[in-house]
Amino acid sequence: MIDKEKLKANLRETIDTIVFVVVAVILIRFFIAELRWIPSGSMKPTLVEGDRIVVEKLSKFPNLIKTHHFENTPKRGDIMIFYPPFVKLQTTPWAVFSRLTGFFCKDVAYIKRVIGLPGEKLEIKQGSNGAYKVYINDKPLEEEYIMSEYDFHKCKEDMFCGPLVIPQGQYFMMGDNRGNSMDSRFWGTLPKERFIGRAVFLFWPLNRMKPLR
Repeated sequence: MIDKEKLKANLRETIDTIVFVVVAVILIRFFIAELRWIPSGSMKPTLVEGDRIVVEKLSKFPNLIKTHHFENTPKRGDIMIFYPPFVKLQTTPWAVFSRLTGFFCKDVAYIKRVIGLPGEKLEIKQGSNGAYKVYINDKPLEEEYIMSEYDFHKCKEDMFCGPLVIPQGQYFMMGDNRGNSMDSRFWGTLPKERFIGRAVFLFWPLNRMKPLR
């Protein structure tokens, strides 16, 4: 004979466990970190198609013990995950939930490197040798991480190649593969509110495992 009370207790325990796991996963993804995969070659050679990375989110939230203020200030060179400014984010409860947790999220996210900071003057210029360089406040930026100084999208009138002053609260983002990256050169600066998190570690494939800089 089936013990109904025991069956109910087991069912309740199973449901409680499932709810706990789901809540824990949501909290970890929202407040601490999440895993992402790289779908394109715009960040070569740093990241290639199929790479799996860890994206940390702790710096998006207040550090109450040390500074008592909101910390969301990416540094130059940080590799960031974000929603590009031309992507309209839905505001329905389900859309917000899926965006915050990553579950069934259909919003398009990009991964690029922070190149220009708020208040800086930025310009992209081609030298007499054909190589392109980024200038920050009229000084050339040293970028050992890029694919090539020669393989670049040629700057056109409708592109954001400068000279321009980056507005406060906004950032200039570029891919490391400058000849194959749809970045701030095409759609302008990025509001800081669009950042999702910072890519900190490449964990798969194992032969490419490394911290990201």
